[in-house]
Amino acid sequence: MTAQTDTQGSVTTVYKVSGMSCGHCEGAVSGEISEIAGVGSVQAVAATGEVTVVSESPLDDAAVRAAVDEAGFELVGRV
Repeated sequence: MTAQTDTQGSVTTVYKVSGMSCGHCEGAVSGEISEIAGVGSVQAVAATGEVTVVSESPLDDAAVRAAVDEAGFELVGRV
């Protein structure tokens, strides 16, 4: 449940999202999270339910939860 600071000054955080089952789901979650200010990249994997987010600084969990909700899924928490 921790964010990891990368050497380039970016932060990598892995979230657990329930309900993703296909590539379309991955795209929906990735698209919504990528709209959060400071997000550099998002990789969602339906098979594991994990979403890896690289951002300039630690993200507000409420903003991530709202983005996941907007995509139609549920944020379980950080991995």
